[in-house]
Amino acid sequence: MSDKKVMKTMDGNEACATVAYHFTDVAGIYPITPSSPMSEKVDEWSAAGKKNMFGQPVRLVEMQSEAGAAGALHGVAEAGALATTFTSSQGLLLMIPNLYIMAGHRMPAVFHVAARSVAQQANNIFGDHQDVMTCRTTGVTMMSTASVQEVMDLAAVAHLTTVKTRVPFLHFHDGFRTSHEIQKIEVLDLDEAAKLLDQDAMAEFHNIAMNPEHPVHRTTVQGPDVYFQGQEANNTTYDSIPNIVEGYMQGINKITGRDYHIFNYYGAEDAERVIVMMGSACECAKEVVDYLTAQGEKVGLLQIHLFRPFDIQYFLNTLPKTVKKITAMDRSKEPGAIGGAVYLDTCAALEGQTNAPTVYGGRYGIAGRDVTPAQIKAVYDNMKDENAKKMFTIGLVDDVTHLSLDVHEPLVTESADTVSCKFWGLGSDGTVGANKNSAKIIGDHAGMYTQAYFEYDSKKSYGITKSHLRFSKSPIRSTYLIKAADFLACHSQSYITKYDMIHEIKDGGTFLLNTSWDAAELELHLPGDVKKYIADHNVQFYTVDANKIARELGLGNHANLILQAAFFKLSNVMPVDDAVRYMKEAAQKTYAKKGEKVVAMNLAAVDAGINSPVKVEVPASWAQAKDERTVDESLPDVVKNIVIPCNRQRGDDLPVSALAPYQDGTYPMGTSKYDKRGIAASLPIWDPAKCLQCNQCTFVCPHAAIRAYLVNEEEAKNAPTGFTMVDAKGAAGMKYRLQVSTLDCTGCGSCAESCLAKDKALTMQPVDDTMYDETNWNYALSLSDKPGVFDRKTLKGSQFAQPLVEFSGACAGCGETPYAKLITQLYGEKTYWVNGVGCSTAWAGAFPSLAYAKNKEGRGPSYYATLFEDQAENGMGVVLAVKQRRNYVKLQAESLLDLTGSEELKAAINAWLESFEDLDRNDSDARVLIAALEKAELTGEAKIAAENILKNKDQLGKKVVWLYGGDGWAYDIGYGGLDHVMASNEDINVFVVDTEVYSNTGGQSSKATPIGASAKFADGGKKTAKKDLGRLMMNYPNTYVASVAMGANPGQLMKALTEAVAHKGPSIIIAYAPCINHGIKAGMGKAQAEMKKAVDCGLWPLYRYNPDKKEKPFSLDYKKPSRPVADFLDGEVRYAGLKVKFPETAEKLFAEAQVEADKRYDSYVRLEKSFNEQ
Repeated sequence: MSDKKVMKTMDGNEACATVAYHFTDVAGIYPITPSSPMSEKVDEWSAAGKKNMFGQPVRLVEMQSEAGAAGALHGVAEAGALATTFTSSQGLLLMIPNLYIMAGHRMPAVFHVAARSVAQQANNIFGDHQDVMTCRTTGVTMMSTASVQEVMDLAAVAHLTTVKTRVPFLHFHDGFRTSHEIQKIEVLDLDEAAKLLDQDAMAEFHNIAMNPEHPVHRTTVQGPDVYFQGQEANNTTYDSIPNIVEGYMQGINKITGRDYHIFNYYGAEDAERVIVMMGSACECAKEVVDYLTAQGEKVGLLQIHLFRPFDIQYFLNTLPKTVKKITAMDRSKEPGAIGGAVYLDTCAALEGQTNAPTVYGGRYGIAGRDVTPAQIKAVYDNMKDENAKKMFTIGLVDDVTHLSLDVHEPLVTESADTVSCKFWGLGSDGTVGANKNSAKIIGDHAGMYTQAYFEYDSKKSYGITKSHLRFSKSPIRSTYLIKAADFLACHSQSYITKYDMIHEIKDGGTFLLNTSWDAAELELHLPGDVKKYIADHNVQFYTVDANKIARELGLGNHANLILQAAFFKLSNVMPVDDAVRYMKEAAQKTYAKKGEKVVAMNLAAVDAGINSPVKVEVPASWAQAKDERTVDESLPDVVKNIVIPCNRQRGDDLPVSALAPYQDGTYPMGTSKYDKRGIAASLPIWDPAKCLQCNQCTFVCPHAAIRAYLVNEEEAKNAPTGFTMVDAKGAAGMKYRLQVSTLDCTGCGSCAESCLAKDKALTMQPVDDTMYDETNWNYALSLSDKPGVFDRKTLKGSQFAQPLVEFSGACAGCGETPYAKLITQLYGEKTYWVNGVGCSTAWAGAFPSLAYAKNKEGRGPSYYATLFEDQAENGMGVVLAVKQRRNYVKLQAESLLDLTGSEELKAAINAWLESFEDLDRNDSDARVLIAALEKAELTGEAKIAAENILKNKDQLGKKVVWLYGGDGWAYDIGYGGLDHVMASNEDINVFVVDTEVYSNTGGQSSKATPIGASAKFADGGKKTAKKDLGRLMMNYPNTYVASVAMGANPGQLMKALTEAVAHKGPSIIIAYAPCINHGIKAGMGKAQAEMKKAVDCGLWPLYRYNPDKKEKPFSLDYKKPSRPVADFLDGEVRYAGLKVKFPETAEKLFAEAQVEADKRYDSYVRLEKSFNEQ
């Protein structure tokens, strides 16, 4: 064993990156959840100058896609350097072609994978083995690790083995469950591990590497005469791999004192029932094995580490000879297959064996589904059942194909001294960050083992977070969610009335509720079932008004440190004074780059939090309380049966039959309106006397939560009390009303900040419960549309149109969603909406709250999301399909002209044909034609033609195709496809929301990232200038191109949108979208002002290139920069943070940023002159 024993608290991604960094020369990377933090750590360490085992910082290169990263890895290996990448899911799938050729070329490289589900009927970012299972025929070595400690210990085996075997190595651990689980582990002695590297193999690798001094020819084109033999020639290499991997595991065992093998057995020596599995669920299974063997049951677990090559003899030697029944468990699904890969391998390994055990197959944990001790016990129980299911699932209720096993929850198997704590938080409220700090403080300073795992819903921000923390004197193996907590905290007052969390507290446990309610209000508002459970189970109940304390300290709604301090005070997991000291040290480190004032406020928050909890004396009457909440039976079935249970965090309980009608991933639109989260800390209050009725506030609202209405005389007469209105300007005889949906507003303040009234007609005020009355909102929704009163294609007029994307899962103050909302207000009922995977998919499709909606007629944007890399190609496919189908209808209509004698029908057909390509007129002509066809009495060929038209009547009206996506797609991974589509001359519209980072995966650098910005994968500041996508697209003469920024020039944005749609050819609009990842110091409520500042400083251009204009096609829509770039850079953490971390680099890059902004403006001036003087 190594003499060095260093304990550290970290997650699986950091453990993996720590080892990978030591053995890597070059890392080729591309962001994807949940593997990105591994690449981010490597980037951070490289920027700081950390040395690998060869005495050099790792060279890191971010490519345009995962396919590009794998290609770079191949090139690195061909040139003789040690190559590593980190990926997951679709990213790994894009690497498959290179896995094949690298294995064929026998190129050493390591692919560290945070294993994850892949996009099928829905997108899902959580852990299973579906991605890695697609790679098992590629020829790479594949190894699974099951815990953070295993990742730390065995990641080195991947690097050591790939050098010795010259076969690429894929090491995978479970996404989120291991990658993001924080554990206190022993850090591997990397110097000792490095000594295991075979230097002769390393020299051989260098000898066969590409080099003109000893050239070779690698990659030939072979025929069937020799290709087969070449494949078989590698058999001996693959036969040797298990022994080599086992040997390196023995080497790691000597360093660590632990016991790793390519197959590890755990359990009774005379076991009769054994589970075979791999991954994080093995840790849970070990707890169950201990539980059952303590009761005399003969059970065991065979854990797979080395999955490919699968060594049959090692497998058989590891199994106890007494085994009678085996269940092979697969964390992936292969539709139509006999069974999963682990099942098939197990069956094959036992084929021909004397008295071979009976083999069962189970499927579990798909898409991150929690794997509990009770589920594992059900698997063991199934093996001793006379009517055992041969193939089955666990973790769900399958009432369709009846494959699921009955599971009896709960089963407590964690160690007796374990302290379990659970925290319900609001996304972006700091709960998760505070709990990560708590876990590290306790793990590093309290002499306890720590486990921290964080559960998220599908929303980008302001969704539900659940933090699961365990503390124990012994290592923690409980890789499942906490359902019985010693300490439970609810950090958002609205949650206690919406979600069934109270039943997660143990008898006598502690419950902390963050609330503004006093004792009387608690009595009034606390649900009856919550009161009863608290009383019946002797729950120690405390409240704290952390939000009020935060506001008093000047922290706004950032109450996380106050609540963290309250936790340490109530939980007694370590001395409070020690906890305070370490919390303050962590706060100092975390907030240092934001300035001394911010640090001081957060230190004060720690002190205030310690004494903030108030004990609630539970009245005896609570034991008799009843739950009076009901479900409205008039709601649509999908809402009652799916949306409400999922929104109440009870989606796990839904049976398969509930999802059967939606098996292809198609759901009704607009379900976000049923969410009603009530999460805003403050709400906009309207003063009609000061209002200009400009509709600027509704224009910028990211969530469509504030809307402008015109009210006619009859509607005004029937309005409820308190529905304040004023005379509408420019609409005689009508009233004007601004209405807020208080339960859907996120409280970002963007509307109030953007109000143009001198004395502000909108002000943000703290929430009180009276504001949640929905009477006025519901009445506003019932008002009739008033088309034609104002021009829909103006800013003001557009805002009287119903927004057809609403209440999304986007962050408060989001810069993307106002653009999407505006497009739907202009064209929503006529739009095919093609969305690539990214942030705009996440906020739009945060199941079950789907943001795109229908209008009162039932029309709306027909939305679907495709893959990240091929969105443009998908959109092209839609355009071609629509064109083909409409042309078919056109042919039928033209033939009908010659077949009918009805002048009315002929007139309708001719009118429709005349407006065929006119988006504004054609819909009304199509409606007239449909009526005429349905009215006409036709026979023979004329009747057949008419019927063919009516069968395709949804193709009659002219539609518009919008591709909506982010800069990661348009600038990087999808650029090739985008370029091709822009060159196609097809009538297709592209809208790029440019956040200048990969927003969906956490803020990694893209080619849209400006010079000097510090982003993930560019920790030391981006050294190159932002790609000028618009100028590249102008190379195609019939492409409309615009660069816009809503907050800088709304009128220019309106012109760009209407001009782009009017243009009969490709169009692309590139829109600046401030993002929470930018760290805007003034807050996301100032996002619109931030856009203007970017334009004023010359960092974002405004222009329109319209090839339809024969004279002056280029319009430069912004003036020479009037403010220095520094004004903008100092206001965002992504720039200002670089000054703190690398001041000399920042000074150099910021100077270059000023030069770049000036040069770019001058280049546009020249471009304007060039285009307009032709």
